[in-house]
Amino acid sequence: MTAAETLVFDSKQELVVTAAARFVDLVERAQAERGVASIVLTGGSNGIGILSALAADSGTIDWSKVDLYWGDDRFVPADDPERNSGQAREALLDKVPVDPTRVFPMAPSDGPFGDDIHAAAADYAAILAGRSSDGVAPQFDLHLLGMGGEGHINSLFPHTAATAETEKTVVAVEDSPKPPPRRITLTLPVVNRSRNVWFLVAGADKAEAVAAAHSGADPADWPCAGAHGTEGTIWFLDEDAAKNLDS
Repeated sequence: MTAAETLVFDSKQELVVTAAARFVDLVERAQAERGVASIVLTGGSNGIGILSALAADSGTIDWSKVDLYWGDDRFVPADDPERNSGQAREALLDKVPVDPTRVFPMAPSDGPFGDDIHAAAADYAAILAGRSSDGVAPQFDLHLLGMGGEGHINSLFPHTAATAETEKTVVAVEDSPKPPPRRITLTLPVVNRSRNVWFLVAGADKAEAVAAAHSGADPADWPCAGAHGTEGTIWFLDEDAAKNLDS
C-alpha cells in the first residue's frame, strides 16, 4: 500500500477545480499507456462537481476510450433524481462523446431485474468480471470516493456486512442508515484493486472521519480507513475537513 497524499484547499470550489485538472492528466496518461482509461465515478456534491468542471474543460481526453463504472447507486427507479448515474449523465456524460457500450450504470429498481436487488448486484459483479483480465474485476485507473461524516464510502457503512465483505466484489445493501435503504455497492476488495483512489471531502462534519482514516483506524469503525490505491491515494480536502489533522 502506497502512502497517501493529502491536499488541503481554501475552498470547496478550489478542491473541485484542482481534482478535475488532475483527473484530466491521469486519464490522458492512462490512455497514452494503455489505450483506454477505466474510471469509477461517485455521487455527492464534490463528485458531481468534478464532472461539471470536466464538461467545461476535459483537455484532450478521448471520451470514446473511457470505461465508466459507479462505486454505488441507489436501487430506485431509473428516473429518480437521486440516482448517481442520472446525475452523472446530466453533469457530463450527455455532453461529451462517450461510447455508450463503455458506460456501465448499476441496474435500477425498474430495470431488467425488477425489484430483485440481489440479482442486480450479481449482474454488476458479472459485468466487472467480464471486463477484467482475471475474471474478478478491472484494475481501475481511478476510483473516486466521497465520504460521509461517519466515514462511509460508496454504500459501505460502519459495522455492516457490506463493509466486512472480503470475497464478493458487489453486494446489495437493504438497510442503509442513510436513505434510501436499498443500494448496490462495490466492496473494499474491489476498491483496493484500483491504481488510484481519490477522496473528495469537504465540510467540518467530515473532520473526525478524515482524522480517523489518517491515523490508521479500523475500517469496521471507519470504512474510509480501508480504501487505498495500489499506486496512489489522494485526499482532496477543504480546510474544514482537514481541521483535525496534525499540521
